[in-house]
Amino acid sequence: MKKAFKNGIHPFEGKEFSKDVPIKKVNADTEMVYPLSQHIGAPATAIVQVGDNVLKGQKIAQADGFVSAPVYSSVSGTVKAIEERLVTNGNKVMSIVIANDGEDKTVDSFGADRNVDSLSADEIMNIIKESGIVGLGGAGFPTGVKLSPKNPKNIDTIIINGAECEPYLTSDYRLMIEKADEIVKGVIAVLKLFDAAKAVIAIEKNKPDAIKLFEEKTAGADRITVDALRTRYPQGGERQLIYAVTGRKINSKMLPADVGCIVVNAASCYAIYEAVYKNMPLIHKVMTVTGEGANSPCNLDVPLGISHSAVLEAAGGAKDDVVKFISGGPMMGIAMGSLDVPVVKTSSSILAFTKDDVAALPQSNCIHCGKCITACPQILVPQMMAKSVKSDNFERFEKLGGMECIECGCCTYVCPAKIPLTQLFKLGKVKVRELNK
Repeated sequence: MKKAFKNGIHPFEGKEFSKDVPIKKVNADTEMVYPLSQHIGAPATAIVQVGDNVLKGQKIAQADGFVSAPVYSSVSGTVKAIEERLVTNGNKVMSIVIANDGEDKTVDSFGADRNVDSLSADEIMNIIKESGIVGLGGAGFPTGVKLSPKNPKNIDTIIINGAECEPYLTSDYRLMIEKADEIVKGVIAVLKLFDAAKAVIAIEKNKPDAIKLFEEKTAGADRITVDALRTRYPQGGERQLIYAVTGRKINSKMLPADVGCIVVNAASCYAIYEAVYKNMPLIHKVMTVTGEGANSPCNLDVPLGISHSAVLEAAGGAKDDVVKFISGGPMMGIAMGSLDVPVVKTSSSILAFTKDDVAALPQSNCIHCGKCITACPQILVPQMMAKSVKSDNFERFEKLGGMECIECGCCTYVCPAKIPLTQLFKLGKVKVRELNK
């Protein structure tokens, strides 16, 4: 490790619940729902109609624009509807609904081996773009776009994000332990796109067995190294990761490519392996089901389009006294009002909690203790930013660096007054964007 980012926090990890449970495959449900917007950028456009028969691995929606990604069916069956359906954040999104016939009939050549050595860089890039792969660490930025910087010759470092710094989540960890060879092959495929680049597989030190495994798998590889990163949240944040590995800094107006870097999540590398080596588009992913309220914390390989309620049932269900379900990690995830929403490309977990720490503690006035300042990995002044948002002074919020907030939740976590600082900053950023239109 070259450097460590400044500040950050050490929340309760909670990874012991599920980290030692091997990945178990979950079968598809009778009805599968595929939202057309599962990524940053323009929603995909449906290319099937109600009544059409579809196959597993068939493209059902095509990318609509440069920053977009296609959607594929994870089952064979019949298109039942194309209509708005509820998604994790509580919004309704146009979605393709498929009645699963249970036969798992696939498109031709699905899962067939490819000779990657015979593929050109352009062919590999085309495969990645066409396979619907996006950032599986949560952001959902189309991977094909990320791997197409303006000046590819300037890229010297490909960082593989294996930090998984969010508490409780262990899906990336299990994938790294169980599919290390495949992930390394995915990294090799990415390196074929950048002649001048080397890859760094970055893993937090709280995963020593994963670090050792990848060191063994990459021994002798002249373009791949492994970095053991300090365990500190949010180590997996793109800006923090780039700084920790290379010492280079970026801000909200920059892309990683501006400092010669590209960051790819470990799970995305596995998806790249499946697309490039096995002719399989992105139709499934590994999720963690865990928390004090989960009956059997585990990691599940689930087909995209299945409902969260079906995933929870496959994991053994939840305890009767669960008061909150969260999609994603406890720091940056979303509280779920319903589990009857589909798993999408960016779904990473279902966390079940028997107490709500946010609702249980009443807010009080800011006492200017400065804990939020010492926790902020962006070196901002959250207490002053919050005051600006509360007084509708969004110009001052922007001048204080509010747009640099990465919404990691560190300030909210340490605030003794229990002020929802991160939520205030999300609002402030929306207002600034509206004013700057």
